[in-house]
Amino acid sequence: MTADFSSSDLKIFSKPLPTNGAAVLMGFPGSGLVGTIALQYMVDQMDFELIGSITSKFFPPLAMMNRGLINDPVRVYAKNDDKINIAAIVADVPIAPMICYEISNGILEWVNQYQPKEVLTIAGIITNEPEKRVFGVATTPAALTRIEEHTMVLPIGSISGIASSILTECKVRNIPAVGLLGETVNAPDPRASAATIEVLNKMYNLALDIQPLIEQAVEIEQSMGKLAEEVQQSADTTPKKDLPMYG
Repeated sequence: MTADFSSSDLKIFSKPLPTNGAAVLMGFPGSGLVGTIALQYMVDQMDFELIGSITSKFFPPLAMMNRGLINDPVRVYAKNDDKINIAAIVADVPIAPMICYEISNGILEWVNQYQPKEVLTIAGIITNEPEKRVFGVATTPAALTRIEEHTMVLPIGSISGIASSILTECKVRNIPAVGLLGETVNAPDPRASAATIEVLNKMYNLALDIQPLIEQAVEIEQSMGKLAEEVQQSADTTPKKDLPMYG
């Protein structure tokens, strides 16, 4: 497969995304690995087609494996039928703060040519509460309306990490975008991922059963512990003093 997009920062080897107004969902490792776990579960359970992969000189030297087989560090999936029109970008590698712009800019440059209906990114938000709430942000008033009934809208503050860069790139490119932030702890958290899937079910009429994910929680927490450590090491842990920061 030849590169569908190539720059000095990023290379994307993929079939074209659906062009008839697809939603593009993205999940990168962050707090609780919420986005990675949620979207990998979705594409596995709903038989999405693996259509491509993304590589970069900036990615850390980390490879996840499943039953002895190495995964591409960032994978592109799609499902386009009478009921579902969704593409998903799922990552196993943490993105360090100093390269978030290069990665998000390259991905959105590629995604934008297919004129997506909207972009949605899933991340984690660490709180001191035991609940598994889902917080929401958006780049436009219309996008915010779509999630107001399904999430707790964050009133003020800032978002860090690759999720913030993706949302910013969508904002400047006039792509409607939503950020879902699952309440989590700083360890692999399938239960927080399940809570964000419940929101996806409502937004996209997926009817995706989360019970198997809950039942696999302990196994997932153990298998993804090393990735969680890598995320912690690459994270910028210096908070801003004037506003609460999420991500």
